[in-house]
Amino acid sequence: MTTSKAYVFDIKRFAVHDGYGIRTTIFFKGCPLRCKWCQNPEGLETKPRVLWFEKNCIHCRLCEKASMPNQMYYDERPYFNKEYSGNFDNLVHICPSSAIRYDSTLYTVEELISKIEEDRVFFKRNGGVTFSGGEPFLQKDFLVDILKECKKRGIHTAIESSFYANLELVKQVVPYLDLIFADLKVFDETDHKAMIGVSNQKILQNIEYLLTSEHKDKVIIRTPLIPGYNATERNLSQISSFISNLYPEVKYELLNYNPLASSKYDLVDMEYEPGKLKPFTPDELETFKNIVKKAGIKNIIEV
Repeated sequence: MTTSKAYVFDIKRFAVHDGYGIRTTIFFKGCPLRCKWCQNPEGLETKPRVLWFEKNCIHCRLCEKASMPNQMYYDERPYFNKEYSGNFDNLVHICPSSAIRYDSTLYTVEELISKIEEDRVFFKRNGGVTFSGGEPFLQKDFLVDILKECKKRGIHTAIESSFYANLELVKQVVPYLDLIFADLKVFDETDHKAMIGVSNQKILQNIEYLLTSEHKDKVIIRTPLIPGYNATERNLSQISSFISNLYPEVKYELLNYNPLASSKYDLVDMEYEPGKLKPFTPDELETFKNIVKKAGIKNIIEV
């Protein structure tokens, strides 16, 4: 086994929306994007952070007594100093109800493959493991190592990624993948910078490679539909034309807006900028499907 390690903020078992069959989804910590509507804000930062879980707290205030100078203060609940340079082990260990916990766990390849193997009995009919995030490519050495180990063991592998990564790294990883979900959220570069926080040139370059390579038939392009942001005829038409011109048989999936993510923002002391949005109705989704079909998409993946 290798010595590489990675921070994982969640392991979702019995997942049925992250690829074929029943899957175990591994959520890597850290993301280079800053989508206004991020579904996993707890996975944005690369370093582990300490969280307070209100439902677990018994307000014993042991954390207050154990805290170091400038580490936290207590005002009906603990508030942690984000600028504190040390760790929060003392607070995590002293909390009797697990109300104070880190948002992620550091795994070796051996430790994580052991977790995956626990679920192997359920990996029938193309089930397997899906690596998500955050952004899996951000912990590149570990990603390559764990994929190689999965392939040695005959475990079906998938990835959910923005593909905001260097092309050479993408070329190194994709041979070990059986299924590839590539997000393409916004086509116009100016809009992409405004909504996502970075240029989309790396993403477009990588998608062009994927859809013109020997791996094109294991690729599914995804666009999450966010009301008031990217769910427009112009954006969907541009994306559809781009990917269908690269590969006419490309598979494309439109993901309806998920309002549940907004509840996570209180946990990480962040504001959810989009506010209260509603998922699209079946009729509205049908309109979006007609837009992408008109722009050249033949194969729409039905959720």
